Amino acid sequence: MNPKHFLWHVEGKVGVITLNRPDRKNPLTFDSYAELREHFRAMTHAPAIRAIVIKGEGGNFCSGGDVHEIIGPLTKMTMPQLLDFTRMTGDVVKAMRHCPQPIIASIDGVCAGAGAILAMASDLRYAAPSAKTAFLFVRVGLAGCDMGACAMLPRIIGQGRAAELLYTGRSMSAEEGKAWGFFNGIADPVLPAAMDAAKALAEGPTAAHAMTKKMLHQEWNAGVDEAIEMEAQAQAILMQNKDFRRAYEAFVAKQKPKFEGD
Repeated sequence: MNPKHFLWHVEGKVGVITLNRPDRKNPLTFDSYAELREHFRAMTHAPAIRAIVIKGEGGNFCSGGDVHEIIGPLTKMTMPQLLDFTRMTGDVVKAMRHCPQPIIASIDGVCAGAGAILAMASDLRYAAPSAKTAFLFVRVGLAGCDMGACAMLPRIIGQGRAAELLYTGRSMSAEEGKAWGFFNGIADPVLPAAMDAAKALAEGPTAAHAMTKKMLHQEWNAGVDEAIEMEAQAQAILMQNKDFRRAYEAFVAKQKPKFEGD
């Protein structure tokens, strides 16, 4: 995997995505949206990667869509072209939610617009004290309902808090985000905390983590009875895995289990 519009490297079992336009606070372009979508889709076929960290270069996470390379051109597009674009950006979130690896966002500085969406769509989020997260679509005359925000953000921080952020476009501080459940932790520097979380997950039972992620996503649209049945089937499948037997045998031997992902 050799992306052109962001950096990608692997540390052991953890893949690291770095948004790398620090002079502009790492904005996204048409090309980087499309490449992120394809990259996350490809993770389905990358069993050696067991967790993913996404971060920004130069003290900021992501400032959203590039004003000159995206917003300007959008003002000149036809409705079919605009719909192609908005569906493509939504497909980035779909790809993130459907890729089997847990995604951990390491957030410092500016995390705005589509950058806030990338953070939201991640499984875990760690913030530096400097992090300022803003779903600022209203500031450019658009609705807060972008890339799944109206569905996902209320489930993370609650309806009222999400409504305030989406209506006003104001920044959420790291402390607010931690108190509201958006951030799993605050650390300075933040990247080591995110990498530690990713490495810990990468050493866990891969298939089980993938199933947890799948159920967290699918059960949003399920009633409790349906969810219980979905989870019963999921656990029964995983009970046939070798990692389940390894955990039992390690427990009996009073040892720490070593998961191998099968």
